[in-house]
Amino acid sequence: MASQDWFDKDFYQVLGVSKDASDADIKKAYRKLARKYHPDQNPGDAAAEAKFKEISEAHSVLSDAEERKEYDAVRAMGSGARFTAPGGGGAGGFEDVFGGMFGQGGAGGGQRYTFQQGGGDYDDLLGGLFGGGRFGQSTGGYRGFGGPTPGRDVTATTTLDFITATRGDQVTLQTAEGKPITVNVPAGVADGQKIRLRGKGHPSPDGGQAGDLILTVHVRKHPVFERDGLNLRVTVPVTFEEAALGATIQVPTLGGDPVKLRVAPGTPSGRVLRVKGRGVETKKGTGDLLAVVQIAVPSHLSKDAEEKLREFAALLPDEDPRTDLLARARG
Repeated sequence: MASQDWFDKDFYQVLGVSKDASDADIKKAYRKLARKYHPDQNPGDAAAEAKFKEISEAHSVLSDAEERKEYDAVRAMGSGARFTAPGGGGAGGFEDVFGGMFGQGGAGGGQRYTFQQGGGDYDDLLGGLFGGGRFGQSTGGYRGFGGPTPGRDVTATTTLDFITATRGDQVTLQTAEGKPITVNVPAGVADGQKIRLRGKGHPSPDGGQAGDLILTVHVRKHPVFERDGLNLRVTVPVTFEEAALGATIQVPTLGGDPVKLRVAPGTPSGRVLRVKGRGVETKKGTGDLLAVVQIAVPSHLSKDAEEKLREFAALLPDEDPRTDLLARARG
């Protein structure tokens, strides 16, 4: 940015902060405005794009402690000053700004000042004014640009099998350009979850940070297990005899050997039996295996078995298991 622009532009006003705003306030204001006016959020809106550049320009200066100090010093001289090349002779040259400092009356005072490149009076004078830095070495504010524009994010989807999503793994994806990308899938990733890969998106057009790759994960259903947070849920059929009299049964685990589980006598259908620590294992914790009891009813009975079952039913108490349900439904 030319130094004249520092006189003309109020970067504090651009960001909507006071002149004594803290670094945190400046950063917060910039982020809020950048989200609002970012070109990705306003495609084809030239006014928004210009506003975004203005915001980035202001943040680039005010977020740098040295540049902010120089900017405040320049602004303190007054917005009416003009910088021209040495010896330009035009109204409002260097002598207008510095004439009063040396006892002169500006351009009309009759005395000229020669500023030399390469460590002469020019650098020494401005170095003293702006905290010791050379006028030509400042970054951001003097070069006429705001902060670099980050690259655009890229969105993608991938489908994983249930075990890979549960245990985590490395998978290789292909970009639209055919470039392979290795992704570390964390253990316990859920269906629909998004994974952000920093710097794997589009490159910045002006040397800034590359965009991100935002990967949405879809998980194939498992024929036996379902996710319940960090727990795994499985439906386990048991016979009427096992549920009524009690039994020890085998329950499958995900990718491992079955475990033995005790079914207590009189266990109803729908009861959940828990196997500790055999669920989804992540950095945040490990879930359990939830075995849901489902009483299996035989679809075919021999005449002899049917007769015995009727004899058994006659021995049972005369109770209706739906009595409580009907009463609660009536409210």
